[in-house]
Amino acid sequence: MKNKSVIPVERIENKIYLIRGHKVMLDSDLAEIFGTTTSRLNEQTKRNCFRFPGDFMFQLNNGEWETLKTQFEKLPNSLRSQIAILKNGRGKQRKYLPYVFTEHGSVMLASVLNSAVAVEASIQIVRAFVKLRAVLSTHKEISAKLQMLETKTDKHDNEIKVLFEAIRQLMQPPNPPRKKIGFKNEKPE
Repeated sequence: MKNKSVIPVERIENKIYLIRGHKVMLDSDLAEIFGTTTSRLNEQTKRNCFRFPGDFMFQLNNGEWETLKTQFEKLPNSLRSQIAILKNGRGKQRKYLPYVFTEHGSVMLASVLNSAVAVEASIQIVRAFVKLRAVLSTHKEISAKLQMLETKTDKHDNEIKVLFEAIRQLMQPPNPPRKKIGFKNEKPE
């Protein structure tokens, strides 16, 4: 069976950010994916605020938003146009700082928006989060193995240094016996 998705998982993965230790998506990105406007999405979120605890969504502060915007500016033009950076000028900027939604928050959004597009899109979003989680866990496993190898090599390095030091000492010629200082008694007693 061919998977007809609203938006490819890879494109959704590019819209997942790590903020405050959470993997999140911007409200504007979710609105685009769900086929609605950002204002409509935020309106539904506010009407159903009891469904969105702090671990499902939160609002960015000025510093976080500025950092995120500078990341957008470093992207190539093709990606930047997909993210739709706001232009300067009257009516072109956001009035409020954006909200971000975790994986659970994005699924809850689909149930609040209650449209076929939103449900299909939420499935793709969950797949993207799961794929990202798998990639991160693989990196953690590799990192742990590398750290274990580094520890082993550090231990072996110390043992090898001791071995080389012992070999160097063995390679040095023995010191010639020193002549005794003093008088020799020629007559036996």
